[in-house]
Amino acid sequence: MPKLLSVNVGLPREIEWQNRLVRTAIWKSSVSHRVAARRLNLDGDGQADLKGHGGEQRAVMVYQIQAYRYWEAHLRRNDFEYGQFGENFTVDGLPDDEVCIGDRFRIGSAVFEVTQPRVTCYRLGIRMNNAQMPALVVSHRRPGFYCRVIKEGEVGAEDEIVKIADGAGRVSVAEIDSLLYLPDHKPERIAIAIQIPALSAGWKHSLEALLKADEKEIRSGNAGLTTSASPPPAWNGFRALKVASVHRETSEVTSIVLSAVDGAPLPPALPGQYLVLRLVPDKGSDPLIRSYSISGSSASGVYRISVKRGTGQGSRYLADTTQIGDTVEVSAPRGDFVLRSGARTVVLLSAGVGITPLLSMLHALASGDAESHREVWWIHSARNAKEHAFANEARKLLGVIPGSHSIVAYSKPGPADQLGKDFDLEGHLDLTSLRRLGIPADGDFYLCGPAGFLADLRRDLDSLGVPPDAVHQEVFGPANSTTPGMSQEAKTPHPPAGAVGDGPVVAFSRSGLAVRWDNRFKSLLEFAEACDVPVRWSCRTGVCHLCECGILDGKLRYAPEPLDRPAAGNALICCSTPESQVNLDL
Repeated sequence: MPKLLSVNVGLPREIEWQNRLVRTAIWKSSVSHRVAARRLNLDGDGQADLKGHGGEQRAVMVYQIQAYRYWEAHLRRNDFEYGQFGENFTVDGLPDDEVCIGDRFRIGSAVFEVTQPRVTCYRLGIRMNNAQMPALVVSHRRPGFYCRVIKEGEVGAEDEIVKIADGAGRVSVAEIDSLLYLPDHKPERIAIAIQIPALSAGWKHSLEALLKADEKEIRSGNAGLTTSASPPPAWNGFRALKVASVHRETSEVTSIVLSAVDGAPLPPALPGQYLVLRLVPDKGSDPLIRSYSISGSSASGVYRISVKRGTGQGSRYLADTTQIGDTVEVSAPRGDFVLRSGARTVVLLSAGVGITPLLSMLHALASGDAESHREVWWIHSARNAKEHAFANEARKLLGVIPGSHSIVAYSKPGPADQLGKDFDLEGHLDLTSLRRLGIPADGDFYLCGPAGFLADLRRDLDSLGVPPDAVHQEVFGPANSTTPGMSQEAKTPHPPAGAVGDGPVVAFSRSGLAVRWDNRFKSLLEFAEACDVPVRWSCRTGVCHLCECGILDGKLRYAPEPLDRPAAGNALICCSTPESQVNLDL
């Protein structure tokens, strides 16, 4: 009969790793006394990162002594102690390939239900002094698993483990882990797995995304681990496009229509996607890489971008010098900020030139490219009529969408601006005005505008009860970093300290930085961190795909090979180095 060998607990603490402080509770110590198992954790135990660990569905982590023996042989080590893998329960028995999601066990006076496999992150590598461990436990099908506490009670070493119920669907821990993280995403098994009541919400959401990608026949990348599944870019690198027309929308905003040099229709984009332009204002200097949303119909055979002149070198160059007949180097349309399919209400919220990707979505909703009969709310904020770009175009599009709602707010109306005709609200959009408008909270919300506008709206939508996963936003410029367990201070990107490298140029397009690669770094992720380029990561070994980003141009070399390849046109920077000059969408 399976047995509980050790109960291990530990509280969060800070450790030093690679000259940084990491907050973690991966260090667990065996205790000799009986311990109370409560709804959220064991007495004396805690979690440092509640996004990846902890909570009701992940109250207790379980790992097997048989896995200890396996890793001792595989890694040629004999220094393991109970809690070595960050688990609360070290058990004899309960192998990952036999225990199923939803299985229930009585241990002592408590009852536990299996909810999901362990989600591995870099901190397991720190604890094991082996950076590859997050990938190894997945590829060797020995992840361990989490349980929730069905009945609170006391547990202790030497307690017998009695199985009292089988989980629905009979999908093992090892299988469901492989369905998400390894390349063979079997849709028929995923369909069974997502019906298991005990499966945690996060895993269910990830597997549902894989299933939707399969239904859309999107075979590239891992939709369960990235924000959305999009078709691969229509071409690699940059392609010369011709300027077909230039139109001044306002004193500050200029639209530029790009077409194929040979006149053939350009491949359709997804509503909301953007283009990356490689500009050469001065032939004696490095090119400028800049991103601009497609502002027109995404299926018109041409691409329209709309540029606010502002103070940026690239935007001023485009607005001041672009003429009909010019050629511009352009990437294929890309980006995950796209109009989702379905029948849910669509709420488009923008400010200033942030209108551009939402205007592309509005074109799709008005043309029938998107599902018909969707309720549409168009909410835009501008300073006044003189700075309100695309006012007439938006009104025409909304006029062909039955039952659409339009609200325009002017923060500083001009003397000739008429309330009720040119605009509907005076001042800025805020929680009070959103409540008064009666916007439904059960739709999909798309946001684009200045950083302050986005932060305020996200807070207000949260107050209105809009679920976080229903709010989508576009951010140009560097995105926020995700560095679990570490505090982050935003800094201006810069070349790494020390001597200049002699490798190929690595360009971080969103950060406006191009520097030569240096072989003293083990990966592009480490290189980006040394440059203070904002990055997102968790496993650092090619498992979680959180570091996945667009590669606009160039080739990479993977070492180690990721467990599942990123989508075409994307890169996993945690386990890759440049093979040629590369341009990353970071």
